[in-house]
Amino acid sequence: MEIPPKSPDGSQKSPQSKELLTSNTASTLCISSRSESVWTSTSRSKWDIYHKPVIVMSVGAAVFLFGMVITSLTCIQSNNKKIYKMCGPAFLSLGLMLLVCGLVWIPIIRKKQKQRQKSKCLQTLRSFFFNR
Repeated sequence: MEIPPKSPDGSQKSPQSKELLTSNTASTLCISSRSESVWTSTSRSKWDIYHKPVIVMSVGAAVFLFGMVITSLTCIQSNNKKIYKMCGPAFLSLGLMLLVCGLVWIPIIRKKQKQRQKSKCLQTLRSFFFNR
């Protein structure tokens, strides 16, 4: 009976366990890939496609409104004016930035969806003509 070689950490691994380890890693890499598979043709709902930009825009609008309220408190309240003058514009700019990022994100997603549709059509045409 052959003794399996020891690894640098002192544990013993058999050749079979090495094969299992590499195959497991390869399948994990394939599963954890962020890109969608070309072979899946499941249609996604509008919410699945646009939920991230909608959430970013909603948070941005809420932060922007909060900044407006804090900025308007500078005119109303007399105490802690310095705090309101510093925090108000910061929330305004942060909210506006998130709102604009969400608004720009939507056309980018639409463009990617159109490109995917075109690539799927081209793949079906290629498979039709070249698989005859």
